[in-house]
Amino acid sequence: MATSHDVLPPSVAPPPVPAEPVIVPRRRAGRPLAAALALLVLALVLQSVARNAAFRWDVVSRYLTSAAIVQGLLLTLWLTAAVMVLGFALGTLLAVARLSGNPVLSALSWGYVWVFRATPVLVQLLLWFNIGALYPTLSLGVPYGPELFSVRTVNLLGPTVTAIVGLTLHEAAFAAEVVRAGILSVDQGQVEAAQSLGLPRARVLRRIVVPQAMRSIVPTAGNMLVGTLKGTSIVSVLAVHDLLFSAQLIYNQTYEVIPLLLVATLWYIAVTSVLSAVQYHVERHYARGTTRGALPPTPYARALAGLRAARPGVRR
Repeated sequence: MATSHDVLPPSVAPPPVPAEPVIVPRRRAGRPLAAALALLVLALVLQSVARNAAFRWDVVSRYLTSAAIVQGLLLTLWLTAAVMVLGFALGTLLAVARLSGNPVLSALSWGYVWVFRATPVLVQLLLWFNIGALYPTLSLGVPYGPELFSVRTVNLLGPTVTAIVGLTLHEAAFAAEVVRAGILSVDQGQVEAAQSLGLPRARVLRRIVVPQAMRSIVPTAGNMLVGTLKGTSIVSVLAVHDLLFSAQLIYNQTYEVIPLLLVATLWYIAVTSVLSAVQYHVERHYARGTTRGALPPTPYARALAGLRAARPGVRR
């Protein structure tokens, strides 16, 4: 049965529903102008580079995939991978020692990082290359007893081995700080909660600390990887046949300095672009769980979304 409160008198109308305000984005007239000027400058630079005969693009295309350049590129990639793996392995041990409760290990780790971060990498390479002046032979034997074997330092440390040793020890000092910062970025309460559940220390480190620390480690480690790739060019002073030294050998014979330097530059840019793409996807992998929604879109997805917004009729 309806009551008097259920039916409104005909003379009383319901209150009008307020219309939602229309949000209009702020007009920024300077943005299109700045974009047009930037594109104009870019077009002028590209035109100048393309039409300048001094670049000798025909010579660049001829030597870009030559055997000597490709061999130097492969050595550069191998040297970069070896230095990064060995450097982060040693850096992780140094970071764990720095964070340990043992004052001796912590002090030694701090001293190692202090010395190798304060010394230029070129000085370190030259010192290791001339280590034979300090220690002509390396021997192993019983203290105050017979010598088991010995080897001359000159025969043991060649240019390539010297480059690996010098770059690894230098890289480990920076990797130790990167790993230590990543471990310290994890909330200590999560570690204490895991320990209260009786989880072993190794499992806490593997399942809780490392996945969260990687969010802070990966971006910096990616920058270190790119820096190591470019920093390997310094081993050319030791006559290691890397990418830059191979280009130098060619232009010392042909006197075409600029084209050969452009060849090395193009290869460095290509490899760095690939490494940056790999770093981006690794960051997306460890970004899972940081947002409530889906993962951040890839650059291709952003470009496709912008194209759809500009042209609503475009299909996927």
